[in-house]
Amino acid sequence: MSQGAFRTVSRLRHGYAPAEVDAFFDRARRVYEGKAEGSLTGRDVRGTAFDLVRGGYVTGAVDAALDRLEAAFASRAREEYVARHGREAWTAQLADGARTLDARLTRPDGERFAPAGRGEPAYDRADVDALCRRLVACFDHREPMSADEVRSATFGRRRGAAGYAEAPVDAFLARAVEILLGTE
Repeated sequence: MSQGAFRTVSRLRHGYAPAEVDAFFDRARRVYEGKAEGSLTGRDVRGTAFDLVRGGYVTGAVDAALDRLEAAFASRAREEYVARHGREAWTAQLADGARTLDARLTRPDGERFAPAGRGEPAYDRADVDALCRRLVACFDHREPMSADEVRSATFGRRRGAAGYAEAPVDAFLARAVEILLGTE
């Protein structure tokens, strides 16, 4: 994408730093087109963060573009893997990945993740558990669910031991997104 590819917020609000966003998307485009050294994966895209600055790019628009970019790199990785190893090997790899989520998904509600530390922000356990039950239905009973549904999930806020620690939940859901992208 070229510079100025996203709308900006007013000078009184915060958005993503335009120079960082433009540089990242320019690099991603060059890597995707094979015109730049190095590699970029869906996981790399998902882990990308930008500074917030006054008058920056609208975060929702950039985040949506990052989601599309992640899906594009994940799709390419799937195609390359299938070309080298076959569709059955890809399916087996996805099944193995889904099994790595089982340990958490099979835990009882309220016990899937560690509680947050004293006074730390946390996710509402019931909200997280509801999403985990949907993931179980998807993986075990083939009920439809997209990576976007997991990405866009929101959870009520809690503090301390009343909720799940955010980092382990975020890491787990990132892995679930990776597996779901492999099936889309």
